Amino acid sequence: MSASSPLLAELVDALRCLPGVGGKSAQRMAIQLLERDRSGGRRLASALEQAMEHIGNCSRCRNFSEDEVCAVCANAARDPHILCVVESPSDLAAIEQATGYRGQYFVLLGRLSPLDGTGPEELGLHTLAARLEEGEISEMVIATNPTVEGEATAHYLGKLASAAGIRATRLAHGVPLGGELEYVDRSTLAHAFGGRQAVD
Repeated sequence: MSASSPLLAELVDALRCLPGVGGKSAQRMAIQLLERDRSGGRRLASALEQAMEHIGNCSRCRNFSEDEVCAVCANAARDPHILCVVESPSDLAAIEQATGYRGQYFVLLGRLSPLDGTGPEELGLHTLAARLEEGEISEMVIATNPTVEGEATAHYLGKLASAAGIRATRLAHGVPLGGELEYVDRSTLAHAFGGRQAVD
């Protein structure tokens, strides 16, 4: 079907950039938008264009934000003495939804993975180290995923905190090994967050 329309073929191909969307799913989405929801498609196109153009990273925590400093970092009611380090904005959202955590965040936007070319520089660890040196933070909660790369990243972060004289804690039991934080149910994540432990 897309062979008769280069624009349709381009739309299907563009939709395939989404995670978990293959050729058939992309084709169904494209046809749905064209047949039944053109206004929704236009709204989606506009929202995508605006997001790609205007959403960047917070200069303080690296979370997604339209502003130089995100709403979480700008919120004076949050505890500036506790910093939670997460791998991704979706992990931050999971913690916000499942726990009563009211401290600050730092988003790595990845994890240490030498095979993928992801090292300390790509994770903004120089920015994190500078933030730790400011002297305001007394505890760094390491909330990386319990994968091999996540554990290696946690170990590195623990050493970074130790060098700055800051207590490092790690999410405790409840999060399954090899799991991803954004897929853990709320009660399990809340339990794990409440039982965090010191990193040696």
